[in-house]
Amino acid sequence: MVSFIKFNIAKLSGKVACQLAKYGPGSGGTYPGHVFTKIGGQESIPKLSSDLKLGSVLITGTNGKTTTTTLLIKLMSKDIQIRRSYENNILNSIVTALLSQKGDLGIFEYGIRDLAHGIPDTVQRLINPIGVVYTTISQEHTQVGGVKNPFESYYKAKKLLSQGMERGAIVTNCDDPRTALIGIDKQNDVAVNYYGIECDLIEDIGDNTIDCPSCGRPLDYSHFYLNHRGIYTCECGFKRPKPDVKLVGAEFGSTSWNLDIEGDLYNYFAKKNVKFNVRLNVPPFGFHNIYNTLASITAYATFTPKTENIESTVRDVFNNLDMSFIPPGRFEVVDIGGKFVGLGQGDNGDALKINAMFMKQFVDAPLEFIYTTPDENEEEIFNDHYEVIKSMEPAHVIVVPGRHSIEKAEEYYNIIKQDFPDAEFYPLSYDKMDERIEKLNQLARNSQYKYVIMTGCGEEQAMWEEIKKKMINR
Repeated sequence: MVSFIKFNIAKLSGKVACQLAKYGPGSGGTYPGHVFTKIGGQESIPKLSSDLKLGSVLITGTNGKTTTTTLLIKLMSKDIQIRRSYENNILNSIVTALLSQKGDLGIFEYGIRDLAHGIPDTVQRLINPIGVVYTTISQEHTQVGGVKNPFESYYKAKKLLSQGMERGAIVTNCDDPRTALIGIDKQNDVAVNYYGIECDLIEDIGDNTIDCPSCGRPLDYSHFYLNHRGIYTCECGFKRPKPDVKLVGAEFGSTSWNLDIEGDLYNYFAKKNVKFNVRLNVPPFGFHNIYNTLASITAYATFTPKTENIESTVRDVFNNLDMSFIPPGRFEVVDIGGKFVGLGQGDNGDALKINAMFMKQFVDAPLEFIYTTPDENEEEIFNDHYEVIKSMEPAHVIVVPGRHSIEKAEEYYNIIKQDFPDAEFYPLSYDKMDERIEKLNQLARNSQYKYVIMTGCGEEQAMWEEIKKKMINR
């Protein structure tokens, strides 16, 4: 138990740090939280978190976290005042938001790369969220801090963020076997709302089968929606749960999409099920953002205290959506004088495939693929990436190190060269990031091809956003 005096000194110091951080060089996202925790200790955090009258919702997953968080904030802000935190991988970012903002509900993105740094069970205990939202889980960050990070440990870390919950609700993707199992395992402890697709118009190509997360045997898929997300069963009895919120119809046009979404789910504050039915008109923002749309709507309908607003708020937000909701550094296609360059982060096979599917909407001529590679001990990511590269059937491939190791990047290049003999390799140093950014920009601009896709590993925001700025502004 933290003393009243110690807690108040820590809280006052944290609030002073919030004011000082406004004039600092950019560490304000974590500095006040660090000050508070340094003085009051981690055990002061539950008392600080209890300032939120309605509680907190944490959003995690491999892909879609920031977009889902952004959309959920847009929705929930129509009903109540909230405290928020984006692109957050450490506890001090959440603590800073608790100190620096006002609101009755917290909406916090929480990325988890591994058990040691993510401390998911500790975060759950200290924040005591009323909700955890899962997007999708696939292989990413197979090494953290130079240490091998097995996928089993990565998956366990994601599960631990909700494993200790004794109240609230979990929102999770039923089309992803890994996130579905997290929900199934918690159904006896808390409410679970599943979201997914029930529309045959969306179908991925190829065999994206994964092993059953329950027993380890290969799953039997009858339909793939996007990568390993689809309709599946296993001989052990594990199968896709029925979605409580689902896409039931879609019309895909070149300038806009119509999405029909139905919901019948449990609302945490009303303590009963609520129903809704909406048709949305959105920009053609890629199939992956359909999942982010479903995740955010499901989370909103689960946690809004104003259930009478669900349909009107969802229509208002999505029917007036512009592409500014896409987080900085994420994939988009830029038109530079009639040349279309698709660029952005693709740190795992799932993300890279999403980028490729988005790019394919524009391509009607030969394509050049500028690929930024993973690092050492990230062979699994490369294997997933390479399947996507080959599926694009590029006329030409350029390989550039996306992370630190030039030697490993050249290894990956030599594998690629077996299928693409004309592939080129540029050994650009990670320590000279400005030179790397400039060269990548030049390669895209000077390409002889009308269509160029530039994606893979790298700095999750900074590198991609800087390349984009140089490309647009020059």
